[in-house]
Amino acid sequence: MRSFVLISLILLLGACGEPKMPSPYHAADVSWQHTQADFQLTDFNGKPRKLSDFRGKVVVLFFGFTHCPEVCPTTLADLAQVMRLLGQDAGRVQVLFVTLDPERDSPELLAKFVPSFDPSFLGLYGDAQATAQAAKAFGVNYVKQYDKRGGYTLDHADGMYLLGPRGKPLLLAPHRQRTEQLAQDIRLLLATGR
Repeated sequence: MRSFVLISLILLLGACGEPKMPSPYHAADVSWQHTQADFQLTDFNGKPRKLSDFRGKVVVLFFGFTHCPEVCPTTLADLAQVMRLLGQDAGRVQVLFVTLDPERDSPELLAKFVPSFDPSFLGLYGDAQATAQAAKAFGVNYVKQYDKRGGYTLDHADGMYLLGPRGKPLLLAPHRQRTEQLAQDIRLLLATGR
């Protein structure tokens, strides 16, 4: 009995350490998970792109495809609303839509689809290998689901990465996070310069 009381006391005292402060962000901190994440893709204007091209801006990175029936267009519409909420700060933010469907998402289609939500949004693409590497770097899983007519759709992880002005992946916002919360997180990243 004495051993039990002593062990319980030690465990209780160990739990009395320094309390962790809650995160100031609404999105989940993933900075520890993707420290070396990057990509080598091309924008719909034909310009090669990597994350360092956007240093100094907060980057909102989203993986999807143009034939997506719901999640992708809804997310892009939400991000357009976030840009409106940011006002003048929107000029310090770059939204990047990376297609997971390079077979169907041509540069021409990306050039029509992505900026239709906001003229500042950029669509990025690569061949199958570059797409797979970019997705893997950010832990984005995707798989083709074929239908009976021979067509397909893509099941893919959703969510948006928020990268600070220094170009490091910091936050992962879930699909359908409130636009006001996304705007707050982006403003905080701009203010802290992380």
